[in-house]
Amino acid sequence: MSIYKPKSRPHLKLVYDSLNPKVEPVKREPIMKRPKNEDVRPREHLRPSEVERLIAAAKTVGRHRLRDELLLLMMYRHGLRVSEAISLRWSDIDWDTATIYVRRMKRGNPSTQPIYPDEFKLLRSFKNKVKDKTPWIFMSERGAPIADDTVRVIISRAGEIAEFDFPLHPHMLRHSCGYALAAKGTDTRRIQDYLGHNNINHTVKYTQLSPNKFDGLWD
Repeated sequence: MSIYKPKSRPHLKLVYDSLNPKVEPVKREPIMKRPKNEDVRPREHLRPSEVERLIAAAKTVGRHRLRDELLLLMMYRHGLRVSEAISLRWSDIDWDTATIYVRRMKRGNPSTQPIYPDEFKLLRSFKNKVKDKTPWIFMSERGAPIADDTVRVIISRAGEIAEFDFPLHPHMLRHSCGYALAAKGTDTRRIQDYLGHNNINHTVKYTQLSPNKFDGLWD
């Protein structure tokens, strides 16, 4: 009867290694940190004259020039987030009183706001063009609300055409609205209500940069 003799340690290690190959750890690419806003652009809002440049540029390119012009004007005039703009319906407009009902996201407070003559005229023209095809004001060619990425492309493209030397994003129009109202000397509480802020601390940043608080300082 034969007696089992274990193999040598080196041999056993060789067998073990062959059955359990070493797996090299996967080298992960370093995570790219999002650059700070101040490293990308000088400020997060546009001046009124710059907003006019942007809107003028938007209506010079693309197949939906009237839509894009109206979109940017309303986002600025009513301080709309992208999600708020693309959610607007024709039923939100009261044509008799020239007002619009604005729903706010992020648990913001809704409000009914006036529509000014230039905006009202554009809305009328655009409504006559689309012929009540969908309940949405800003729709895609498929009849659905336009995508938020589409809004970003519209604004980015208009910024390039207007020759801004820094990249633009949609939320800058909401900030631009807040700063423009503050520069007019509008009361902070009114700005808060207009933008639908729950917390007034979100509104104070606009009035802090307003030059009006220094009026008459050297008189």
